[in-house]
Amino acid sequence: MSRLLLSSALALGLAAIMAPAEAADPKAALASLQSSVLSLGPNGEKPESAAVVQLTDDELAKIKAMKAKAAIVMHYAGNDWSQAQIDGLKTQFGAMGIEVVAVTDAGFKPDKQVADIETVMAQKPNVIVSIPTDPVATANAYKTAADAGVKLVFMDNVPRGMQAGKDYVSVVSADNYGNGVAAAHLMAQALGGKGQIGIVYHAADFFVTRQRYDAFKKTITESYPEIKIVAEQGIGGPDFSGDAEKAASAILVSNAGVKGIWAVWDVPAEGVISAARTAGRDDLVITTCDLGENVAIDMASGGFVKGLGAQRPYDQGVTEAKLAGYGLLGKAAPAYVALPALPVSKDNLADAWQAVYHKPVTDKIKRSMD
Repeated sequence: MSRLLLSSALALGLAAIMAPAEAADPKAALASLQSSVLSLGPNGEKPESAAVVQLTDDELAKIKAMKAKAAIVMHYAGNDWSQAQIDGLKTQFGAMGIEVVAVTDAGFKPDKQVADIETVMAQKPNVIVSIPTDPVATANAYKTAADAGVKLVFMDNVPRGMQAGKDYVSVVSADNYGNGVAAAHLMAQALGGKGQIGIVYHAADFFVTRQRYDAFKKTITESYPEIKIVAEQGIGGPDFSGDAEKAASAILVSNAGVKGIWAVWDVPAEGVISAARTAGRDDLVITTCDLGENVAIDMASGGFVKGLGAQRPYDQGVTEAKLAGYGLLGKAAPAYVALPALPVSKDNLADAWQAVYHKPVTDKIKRSMD
């Protein structure tokens, strides 16, 4: 009898091991993302809410009296995300009486960004808000600015070897890990929880895009046992759309059964759209991160893009400007501030656009909706 019971127990145990894990409920998972932040900071910091970053009327008056100057040193300014950040920064700096003396675009080239920092330093800014193209290659330039007394606030990533509260004021980010998770759940929802997919990722030492990739891959692998990642292709830029088109084409040629492709942000996703059109794959599902106009137009018209995880770049810019004020006042600031992910599909596109950009959808998007 004991041998029979042992055999039965072993059989049940083996069956449990071999049985596929139960898939997650994408709808429930997506709803929970908007009330929490999953990302940690570049140095493992726990996130603080943007709501805690506030300036009193007295503090604003003191900042206005300083007649301070600010420079915005971007890694890349050629997309809707960057422009929304700049808009939020300029609006809040204007409310604080801070003059924006320069806005630069490094085109994702570290040497160009180093030169940009050196150029804006000649204008003697009190504040620099920036996102490093490369945390190592740009570190010395930022350290030189900090040593000169410039208050630094970073977007998303920080230069290697620099410390919050000492070398810079704070770093502000979207929940990039959460946005990768959102894109995974939206992919699963569009595929009905099964099928083969490919990934187009950013092949660079860039903290936020790595977070998205890790989150997407982990969520698909652990939450959706019937979705299989069968191909991955990295892109380096600077022609991210063109590189992504080539990468996606390679995936589609080599893996005829692929039903979906995730792209690391909206500009590469545009390249994946082009590849799908060229291949005649009108059934391909695409998800991504970042709510740009072109992917929004595609989504609104019922095209390839079925969903994405959106950042809140305008609000991020406003928060960064306020933290610059903390630096000017010598006020203690949280080391890492993050804003929650915003899952976007065709159903909530108009409301999401308003939340992200603080303005109604563009005419092009509206026409695609109609």
